[in-house]
Amino acid sequence: MIKFKFLKSRHPVRGETLDTNRVTTTPPPPSSLDFIICRSCTVIFSLFPALATLVLSWFFGHSLQALSSFPPPLSHTGSLLLAVHFYSVPRAVPLIPSTALGVLLLILSSLLVYAGIRRSLRNASLFLPLCLTISVFWCGYGVVFILEGQGVLNDTGDFRNALVPGLVTFTLALLIIAVVGFLCREVILAMIASAVSLASAHEVAMRYSTAFGSSAVACNYMIVCLVGGYFALGRILYFLTKEKVAIPGTDLAKKKTHEQIQSTSGSMNLFAVTGLILNMLSASVFGCRLLGVTGKLFIGQVPWLWAAGIYQIGICILSYRAMDVLMATFFGFTSILKFAGGYCLLYPIWQPEEPSFPTPFLVVFSILFVVLALFLTLKSPVDGLYLLFYVAYCIALACRPKGFFEGGPQGVDVAIFAASALMTLIHLYNVKASAKIPTGKGAVKALLARSSFLKLREGADLHAPYLGYSKYADAEILGYACSVLASFAITMTGDPQAPLATVVIPWVVVAGGILKLLGGSVAFARGKTLESSAFILYAVMWIIWGLTRYGGLYGTTRSFHAAVGIIAFMLFNGFIVFCTLFLNIAWFFYSLTFLLIAVSFLLDAIHALPAGYDIAATLIFGLVSFYCFLSALFNSIFEGSCLPMGRPIVQLSGVGGGMTKCLHLPARKASSVKRIADILKNGGTCGIPTDTVYVLVAACNRPDAVEKAHHSKHQAQDRPMSLWISSLKQLEPAKHLFTPLLWDFMEAAWPSPISLVVPRGEEMLLLQSSLESFGFETPTLSHVSLQHHVLRGDISGKIIVFVLMYIHKCRVTLPCAGEWADFLGMKDSAKYVGTPQSIAIRIPDCSVTTHLIDLVGPIVVTSANPTGEADTTHHNQVYAKLGDKVDAVLCDGPSPENIASTVVDCTKIDSGNIGFFRVGIIPKSQVLQILEQVQKKHMWVPNSGTCTTKSQEEHVNHSHAVRNGVGTAASEETVPVQSPSDGCENHTRL
Repeated sequence: MIKFKFLKSRHPVRGETLDTNRVTTTPPPPSSLDFIICRSCTVIFSLFPALATLVLSWFFGHSLQALSSFPPPLSHTGSLLLAVHFYSVPRAVPLIPSTALGVLLLILSSLLVYAGIRRSLRNASLFLPLCLTISVFWCGYGVVFILEGQGVLNDTGDFRNALVPGLVTFTLALLIIAVVGFLCREVILAMIASAVSLASAHEVAMRYSTAFGSSAVACNYMIVCLVGGYFALGRILYFLTKEKVAIPGTDLAKKKTHEQIQSTSGSMNLFAVTGLILNMLSASVFGCRLLGVTGKLFIGQVPWLWAAGIYQIGICILSYRAMDVLMATFFGFTSILKFAGGYCLLYPIWQPEEPSFPTPFLVVFSILFVVLALFLTLKSPVDGLYLLFYVAYCIALACRPKGFFEGGPQGVDVAIFAASALMTLIHLYNVKASAKIPTGKGAVKALLARSSFLKLREGADLHAPYLGYSKYADAEILGYACSVLASFAITMTGDPQAPLATVVIPWVVVAGGILKLLGGSVAFARGKTLESSAFILYAVMWIIWGLTRYGGLYGTTRSFHAAVGIIAFMLFNGFIVFCTLFLNIAWFFYSLTFLLIAVSFLLDAIHALPAGYDIAATLIFGLVSFYCFLSALFNSIFEGSCLPMGRPIVQLSGVGGGMTKCLHLPARKASSVKRIADILKNGGTCGIPTDTVYVLVAACNRPDAVEKAHHSKHQAQDRPMSLWISSLKQLEPAKHLFTPLLWDFMEAAWPSPISLVVPRGEEMLLLQSSLESFGFETPTLSHVSLQHHVLRGDISGKIIVFVLMYIHKCRVTLPCAGEWADFLGMKDSAKYVGTPQSIAIRIPDCSVTTHLIDLVGPIVVTSANPTGEADTTHHNQVYAKLGDKVDAVLCDGPSPENIASTVVDCTKIDSGNIGFFRVGIIPKSQVLQILEQVQKKHMWVPNSGTCTTKSQEEHVNHSHAVRNGVGTAASEETVPVQSPSDGCENHTRL
């Protein structure tokens, strides 16, 4: 009766008819064991969110990255949901509704993706393929459950036809992961993979035969729950005991082996395994139809295809992260086919007939696959042969007007499924095992070693960008290829009455839009601002135009609006054409011929397109894009320029010079810092990043380098160069030449973006200013011999110096504070550093810079820009401004700050005054606060017995507050000193 009342109160979904036989039939009462199991699972499932929230919140309190340590518990959560679901299948009412189950599986699949990728960046194991495989499995699985819950799969057998292709694929894929896991002794992960694989196999059998109960599927998922619980317990103990206790099989912090480190650096793509499994998934959808496993192709199988397409784009991006350009391009190509397949299965919703395929596009697609296969063969012959299956697939689609629905392409899908499974086993085993399955890499390398014409590019800097460091390889190959595909796709005019009948939207929107956006984003990450802007602009153009022209959105008003938008795009592209004059010839023609495509869009929008114009524009733009595609492939595989992109048409002084003449090194590598240090030691000049902006440096013990840096940026005399050190220990030999107050102020202020201007000859300047105040002219007189106590600042020595200057009416050159720079080995470099009276010195708050100074010694620094221009805040700007005048640039991307350092005048610090030549990133108040703290330590001077009273201290502090200011410096000041009568007296310091 409960069942009957529940279904009577339930409103059917649109298009859904309630099964009256199912409503009136009372199911047999469940056995006591089934009742206990179902209720127990329900209680566990009810308590699990609270427990998971407590545990995850504790870990999130420590670090957001803690989630990446828990993929098995995440799989345990999803398995628990599925176990509850399959235990309740015999019941009339499922404990978890299909829609809710699908939504929960989608959430868990996204968490598994995050966990797997985060872990893959630190550990090369089966974690990544297992997490991504289960994630894509539950993503498609969840969407199918949502469709079933919403009544979309109404017909008998629809739910089975929708599920089986995915279940077959992941049964085999997870079995391969389990076998490799057991062989490589990763038992926990292997057990999880094998249990999910067995559960999928039992579910396939259950869908075709009622003899196989759902309890077997639930039992396999319960195994995953137990293993996941064991792993979760191990990880909790590992964190609670601060990495002291690790249960066997749960320690993920093992050190990487040499082979694993190599795999993460680009020699082995860890993400390729998942990409191959996704190829199995899409091939399974159409192959099962040919083999009779499923009864039809329909909307229920779209979730598998589009989930594979979305994940394939993600694998493409991650392959660029793994520095595998060719496989990333291949996965981008296959994602287009997956979206096209899903589009074809969705089309019967709008029209009863099956869509047709544009033949020119598929022919061009097969040519691109052939070229990519040839280049991939140079890297791995096995991978190159695998790509030939897709060449045959594109040819089969071109030969059949109905494409995916024909038997020819479906037969190739079966072959792709088998080949992808074999390639998955090879790649996965070679990632983990020490003994590799041969793929022919060594044979091709040895064959090319004999050739003098073609030489493979190798080494750690294989994918290093022109400007600095990037986490991604170059994606221009995919961008050019997508331009070729999108341009040939628009040769199809389409039927205005049935615009969706021809499969054009996937080729234009996915290839010309989404993948080109991907290429533009990667180009921007590699410092190619112009190329990324062009790719992104063209991608937006292809997406809007493809949806408008081939989506049936045309009308009189829409045509006018589309024409206005196209004109705006043409103006933007005109600016890009102008900028490419300074880039290279190939890019100039690439952007210029796109104007022909834009004109074709404009003429079609206003219904004035001449016959044959679009074909001519397509051929011209397609051929230029194809040349750029080949050139990018050659330049990424071979040394030299077999197919050059050309030189800039217009060459400006200082633009692009650094790309060919100046060495660029990533700052993240210690070897790069060492190379910069060697260049500086040999008399070179370099641009380096700091804690503020980029600067131009030279070793202070190389006068030739300092002079070169001085003249390379047309240094003005009022902008003197400064001196940088890495620690005050470098000034320890000359500490006696600094006053205690100045030394303590330097110690308190550094390391920081504060430059302190200190005097070259402090005592000389003080006496000179006093003498000149009496109106005496003071010509220079050197070689005046004084005793050492004069140099130490003794009061009698000051009087002697004053008397000598008064008698001789001369300026006495003292070595007291001028010689401190000689301890740093400046010698002849001193004339280029600072002014004749002072030098600016600083310890930067940047580990890269201080490490470089430790290797080289003190360095002379100036801003990395011509005098009078803005500061450089990116290594790109260093190239643009000084690229042909420096020997190397240490590249670290954008500067952490866009403001230069604060420059403080400390020449009168002993009189209680400091000035500010420039207030930069550190505010004036913070500098004055540091000085005040240092002055409090010097209120008692043991050498002279000087003391202050509280009232006098207030007077001194008030005097400081009044005198301190921008550019303020006093020549004399009243300072309280000890008096014989009342304990204190006023003394005027000269």
